[in-house]
Amino acid sequence: MPATRKLNICLASSEVAPLAKTGGLADVSAALSATLHDAGHDVRLLMPYYDSIDTQALDIAPVQGLQDIAIRIGHRDGHFSIDSTTLPGSTLTIYLLRCPELYDRGSIYTNSEDEHLRFILLSRAAIVMCQHMQFAPDIMHCHDWHTALIPLYLKTYYSWDKLFANTRTVLTIHNIGYQGVFGAGIIADLDLGGSVSELHQDDLGNGRINFLKTGVLHADVLTTVSPTYAEEIKTDEYGMGLQDLLRARSSTLVGILNGVDYNDWNPATDERIAATYSAQDMRGKATCKKQLQLDLGLPVTPDRPMIGIVTRLVSQKGIDLVDQVLPALLATRDFSLAVLGSGEAHYEEFFQWLQRKFPDKVCFYRGYNERLAHAIEAGSDLFLMPSLYEPCGLNQMYSLKYGTVPIVRKTGGLADSVQLIDPENGSGTGIVFNSYNEAALTWAINTALDLYQNKPLWQQVVQNGMAQDFSWVRQAQLYTELFRKLGT
Repeated sequence: MPATRKLNICLASSEVAPLAKTGGLADVSAALSATLHDAGHDVRLLMPYYDSIDTQALDIAPVQGLQDIAIRIGHRDGHFSIDSTTLPGSTLTIYLLRCPELYDRGSIYTNSEDEHLRFILLSRAAIVMCQHMQFAPDIMHCHDWHTALIPLYLKTYYSWDKLFANTRTVLTIHNIGYQGVFGAGIIADLDLGGSVSELHQDDLGNGRINFLKTGVLHADVLTTVSPTYAEEIKTDEYGMGLQDLLRARSSTLVGILNGVDYNDWNPATDERIAATYSAQDMRGKATCKKQLQLDLGLPVTPDRPMIGIVTRLVSQKGIDLVDQVLPALLATRDFSLAVLGSGEAHYEEFFQWLQRKFPDKVCFYRGYNERLAHAIEAGSDLFLMPSLYEPCGLNQMYSLKYGTVPIVRKTGGLADSVQLIDPENGSGTGIVFNSYNEAALTWAINTALDLYQNKPLWQQVVQNGMAQDFSWVRQAQLYTELFRKLGT
């Protein structure tokens, strides 16, 4: 494919920030789509129209020719419509799949018996939308299990349509821990007819259908969100049952590190923080730290290092290690801790207990607050991400930009984006530890706290981090190059 020709890309995702978000999938779907659009490619981005979307600031309009479209899924006759709006902060049009019966649930994901139908519809509607628009995509870009059926549908149910004769499919795995596994009783709803043989037969024999595995079987190319994670998921430790299949498809598995939207995450322009600052003028960071301490009800202590955590409180994020290590460190070392997150009840209870035990050092905000997330990045000195596994991670890259030194475990995208400090020559951008155990995390936090006291080295490391470039413009170019190769 000529390097100058603009691409037709249909991108389907269950989440797009800021309309619907539970994690990094939403940020990537929005930022990658907008960046490709800004580069001149024709991007059609489809997501469900959840009733949980805050529509007050959105100008939503029905798309002509895409209203009240009949569709049969299994034995069910239904209808859907597609509306459109503009992605906030961009000129990109987002297409919203409106089907109140399936998406008016008060949340993005549910435990309902028909959960599979919600994403069968999303997968099929992406194809039907292209048909009605007479839009011939060069690339169908599918994200996680929710849209992983698209490659199979293009090969089977919609194989008759020459509109897709030159379409290639790309499946991006954001987190292999979520695969969309359902009982084999849903097989009629897939509408595969004589193509049931295209499903994973061992799974089918064991009474289950795995949406992500189906996508891995049939997509033309597989990508994941960091080079290290692409290698990790081929191992027994990280493959979550898909490692054999991924090893077999190794030649078509590519790791591309996620980018950062510096329009949103940039301390020089961030309207959510107490004062802006840059690598050339860091004075505003001290103001941000003071304001964060005031807002959290912590003593204003400019010289006490502050560690920030913004995360989902689940085992993947290394909270078990934090539980083992932080109480003793807080009792013996002088630092404070700001935690923002929610998740499993016992982890929430741990941080609530930690706040009660160390009220002058710890503040835990249960839930999620976008303004506070920015304030923690700007006001903290250190940012802790001791993940058991981390496909990419974004907060460590935000931290680097905000002059907040990350403490990370060497896994996935954390390994690809943070370099261990070398005190001898002043290189490196953070503290990186290898083993997932108490001793390793204790070493990492103690090393970081000691580094904070070495002001010349500390300032060098901060400057190293702020000089890193993880912009989506650069990362989207890697996707563009991959997409073009598929067309040759």
